[in-house]
Amino acid sequence: MFVKICGITREEDALLATALGADAVGFVFAPSSRQVAVPIVRDIVRQLPADIMTVGVFRNESAKRVVEVVNGIGLRAAQLHGNETPEDCCWISERVPVTIRALAAGSPDLDNFDEFGVDLLLLDSPAPGSGEVFDWSLAEGAPDNRKMILAGGLDPTNVTSAVERVGPYGVDVSSGVESTPGRKDPRLLRAFVEAARSARPVAAPYESQSPRPFDWEAEE
Repeated sequence: MFVKICGITREEDALLATALGADAVGFVFAPSSRQVAVPIVRDIVRQLPADIMTVGVFRNESAKRVVEVVNGIGLRAAQLHGNETPEDCCWISERVPVTIRALAAGSPDLDNFDEFGVDLLLLDSPAPGSGEVFDWSLAEGAPDNRKMILAGGLDPTNVTSAVERVGPYGVDVSSGVESTPGRKDPRLLRAFVEAARSARPVAAPYESQSPRPFDWEAEE
């Protein structure tokens, strides 16, 4: 189970998340209570293990700016969380290592997801970024030919059920492991990672796929 901890604002939280076994950490550059400045993220990234996926989260930013930030500070991925067009996503995907397109459950764009040309789908609640749990049956409308990361109101108490119900490639959490916005709680972080890892999905649609391997999945 791929585990992403998002909304990181401090170096100590990023280091703790990776030490506890997270595969990815996300930094929000869009207006938010968890927004963090580019220079701060640059300094944090330099302290992280090389095999950790570092993700910049953008919303309605210009494609050129997304590429400049990701490549300029050495991030491994761009997560697009706004109204980015398929053309924007394809342009970005050609210029950064990994591109993640975030869509709300039930979005009509899910029917045409291949047009975005990205590597991963992040499926969020109909109110993206709200931290609200959505009806997981809506995940059945997600495309089954792309790896999907499940988000939206996950926390240590419900992530096991979510994984077992939906069978995603990975899970994403932000507010569900915080003491206050932007400050991660060590106990909640540990509990979340352990719960996600221990979950046994009834069905895992992504296992039938054979997309290109990502560099963080490649064997030494």
